[in-house]
Amino acid sequence: MVRKSDLLMTPRILIIDDDADIREVTALSLETVAGWEVLRARSGAEGIQRASLEQPDAILLDVMMPDIDGPTTYQILKQNGHTAHIPVLLLTAKVQASELRKLDDLGVVAILAKPFDPLTLPEKISNLLGWSGDLACRV
Repeated sequence: MVRKSDLLMTPRILIIDDDADIREVTALSLETVAGWEVLRARSGAEGIQRASLEQPDAILLDVMMPDIDGPTTYQILKQNGHTAHIPVLLLTAKVQASELRKLDDLGVVAILAKPFDPLTLPEKISNLLGWSGDLACRV
């Protein structure tokens, strides 16, 4: 599902994660491997604000964060008219079946397990979002 009608535009991805190392590895992967533009946020509150102002094409959202966790952040994003249309993929280290079912029930596009392979992450995201054409060629 391509949000932008112009496939020649570089995708913009917002990473919301309280772990600086995860933010940097993820950003490096998406920027270097795919050539995408990456926005970063350290918390759910900062992510909500950046998403509303920056209008990224997709959001990678950590599940476990202090203050506002990922599921709560997701619900706030979906209730906001400025951000409800932005597809969200969750990042989580919790991979037990019961946890995954709870997260899947939220209605996110996908749930990606941490740790992930930085070399294949952009292609995985592109496939999950249904990006094709010029967007997929960059991965």
